[in-house]
Order: sequence, then C-alpha cells, then structure tokens
Amino acid sequence: MDLKQNKLNAINFYQMAYQGEPAKAFDLYGGNEYIQHNPDVANGKEGLVDYFTRMKEEYPDKEISFVRAIAEGNMVALHTHQVWPGNDEYITMDFFRFDEKGKIVEHWDSIQQIPNKTLNGNSMY
Repeated sequence: MDLKQNKLNAINFYQMAYQGEPAKAFDLYGGNEYIQHNPDVANGKEGLVDYFTRMKEEYPDKEISFVRAIAEGNMVALHTHQVWPGNDEYITMDFFRFDEKGKIVEHWDSIQQIPNKTLNGNSMY
C-alpha cells in the first residue's frame, strides 16, 4: 500500500464528490464494490452519486477543508471542517478502506456540529 498516495486519493475523492462531481470522483477513485456505513447513503456508486448530487442541489454554498489525513495499512482517516449555509460549522471524521489496487471500497463517517463554547476552551481541531 502506498500510504501517501492513498491519503491524496481519499482527499481528492471526498473533495470532488463534495463539490458536485461524485460520479467523476467514483470513476477515478472508487473500487468494484463500495460499502457505505453512513445510514443516509446507499451502497455502491449510485448511492454515493445520489447523496452528493442532492447535497449539492440543496446546499450549493457548503465548504470543506481538510485538517488532517492519517493512513495506516489499507485505511485512511480524514478530519475535516465543513461550513454549511447559515454558518453552521461541523467537524467530520471519515474513514476509507482501500483495496489492493488502491481503490476506495468502504466508508464510515461521524459528524459533529461545532459548539459556540466548550467547557475546556479547546478547539475541535
């Protein structure tokens, strides 16, 4: 596994899908199968394309930035900052599993809205 390349591919895949080109993202970076663990997204290319197409239509001005990427074995974890309409800010943690060909074949995620204040004073990043 090329860990550096997998990190770049995960970032490119997610950014391209998020910004409105999910079919292109899947064609470039997706594998023969695509197992989805987000309960709002169906398995496979069609599920990914449908979800991100709908998100682009409903929230055309949403933004994403990548805070960090960590790779180990056949997995890549991405930590992102997202800004949605109304300045709602979220952090996400996305995990991608790669096959032996370096293609993304499985995805898990978790999302949390950034609070206005914290008891510890630390940022979410």
